[in-house]
Amino acid sequence: MSRPLDALDRKILQVMQENASLSVAAIASRIGLSSTPCWKRMQRLEMEGVITGRVALVDQAKIGLGLSVFVFVESGDHSKGWQVQFSQTLSAMPEVMEIYRMAGDVDYVLRVVTADMKSFDTFYRKLISTALLKNVTSRFAMEKIKSVTALPVPMPD
Repeated sequence: MSRPLDALDRKILQVMQENASLSVAAIASRIGLSSTPCWKRMQRLEMEGVITGRVALVDQAKIGLGLSVFVFVESGDHSKGWQVQFSQTLSAMPEVMEIYRMAGDVDYVLRVVTADMKSFDTFYRKLISTALLKNVTSRFAMEKIKSVTALPVPMPD
């Protein structure tokens, strides 16, 4: 059973979201805690699934992935089996960065990154061949104005 997050746990999350490569000592110093208790808290946050991983953030344009596309999918089939199969198929496609099942006039929204329009067309053809889809609409991002990975960690009152 996990216990509620306290102010120190939340500070650890804020610091780690800014820079997860900091040493335990550096994180502890920033939140006003000694290293051992800080390390134990970090371990608990990982074991409880609050911290789900540590990654390096990469500039997509600098590695040749200059096109960001938001793909809106409407399905003609809403059965559980179809949803599971569709989700598994999309999850295996490396171009798909995020998948959201939606409420409203579309069933899914995908965030897709590719090198260019030709590679997106290849992806699109693969997507529409994976399942019977009612409608697929793509919107191409012209400029990234804001992109963050750090969640706004609420502090307790």
